[in-house]
Amino acid sequence: MAAPQTTAPDRTGGVVATLALTGSLAAIMQTLVTPLIGELPKILHTSPSNASWVITATLLSAAVFVPIIGRLGDLFGKRRMLLACCAPLLVGSVVCALTSALLPMIVGRGLQGIGMGVVPLGISLLREVLPPERLGSAIALVSASMGIGGGLGLPISAAVAQYASWRALFWGAAVLTAAIAVLIRLLVPAPATRPAGGGFDAVGALGLGAGLVCLLLPVSKGADRGWTDGTTLGLFAAAAVLLAAWGAWELRVAEPLVDLRVTARPRVLLTNAASVLVGFGMYAQALIVPQLLQLPAATGYGLGQSMLAMGVWMAPSGLMMMAVSPLGGRLSAARGPKFTLVAGALAMATGYGLSMLLIGSTWGVLVVTLVCNSGVGLAYGAMPALIMSAVPLSETASANGFNTLMRSLGTSVSAAVVGVVLAQLTTTVGGHVLPSESGFRVGLLIGCGVALAAAAVAATIPAPPARALPEPAAGEPAPAAARDGAPA
Repeated sequence: MAAPQTTAPDRTGGVVATLALTGSLAAIMQTLVTPLIGELPKILHTSPSNASWVITATLLSAAVFVPIIGRLGDLFGKRRMLLACCAPLLVGSVVCALTSALLPMIVGRGLQGIGMGVVPLGISLLREVLPPERLGSAIALVSASMGIGGGLGLPISAAVAQYASWRALFWGAAVLTAAIAVLIRLLVPAPATRPAGGGFDAVGALGLGAGLVCLLLPVSKGADRGWTDGTTLGLFAAAAVLLAAWGAWELRVAEPLVDLRVTARPRVLLTNAASVLVGFGMYAQALIVPQLLQLPAATGYGLGQSMLAMGVWMAPSGLMMMAVSPLGGRLSAARGPKFTLVAGALAMATGYGLSMLLIGSTWGVLVVTLVCNSGVGLAYGAMPALIMSAVPLSETASANGFNTLMRSLGTSVSAAVVGVVLAQLTTTVGGHVLPSESGFRVGLLIGCGVALAAAAVAATIPAPPARALPEPAAGEPAPAAARDGAPA
């Protein structure tokens, strides 16, 4: 296999910045409608239950298409697929901006979900176009850009929704997508290495998509329908059958959508398991903190902030992820990405632990989000580095796509679990049923436990095979890869 092309040093900054902006765009698309949740039924002339599909459509679409787009990137070129992903993001934004009806809005949000594939594509492309000495910090920044975009996108979206038309959110997203597509075209080089080529596993794509829909639909809607509802249980059973059949097919086909033999390697398997837990831990506080901030002070524990003020209080956590990501890259270079992942998960657990003492004030909540998201920034930067150190160059995009799916699975389960906790532990204030303080504390303690579990799983990730490592010269320290596998 030809060696990866590296970009000239004076161009690497533009490449990394463009790919980080692309990842932030994907995160902004996910949080774009958050300020509109309460208004969506009126905007779309529908019920709250139907309006929730505007959120669910993006979740399902991203889960189905991200692994597929990752595989297409390996087959036909990651830069080409990055540009292709901008098309559904742009079209979906325009469709949402132009409609006031439920079905077109769901279609538009589904198209935006397809574009979430830019994240694993961008991370994987770095391995092909950057010099090795820049790779670790660049992976950390681009991977953390999902959290950065989410943290900064929320207050911006809230401000636009409050002071301008809600349609401006989608028009702004369309303009931003077009601008980033131009930057990709101008600043991101095409790798010198030819794409792997080969056939596309259409049966595997259909099987994985159907299985994920049957799994994630009841996870996201189970609280509304009831966890013992016949439809909910039927979908879970269908998911088990479809995903088992999909796995059997992938092991038989010559060119699978996801190479399960590579995924089953202990290094990849344990990283993906840790990713599910990190995704859960990341999302639990992201669900709980905004509600705490916005509940009226009359409850005795709510902090009485407006939507815009809530976004402003949460914005520093996004900036913290941006500040921490270069540190994570340097930490991975010095100690290896396994160490960084464990440190990140422990930092998340520390933030959750502090919440037991600090959630009574806005400044205390700010400290909690800063600590938690520092850990998220470290962990999100380390996971792709671990994955890429364990898979062939020709499978980096599909492997990172699968890892992104594992994170998304964690966030989906987190939403379901936290939703059940807050729905069960309630109080009545002024005739309104609200989540109780004990409900929030239980949700935060669950997040702490899951973060500790993520650290424990990450600690068991094995080092790469010794044969894959270069021998250091006499008297030189072993490279970071020798400790737990920095990406080569």
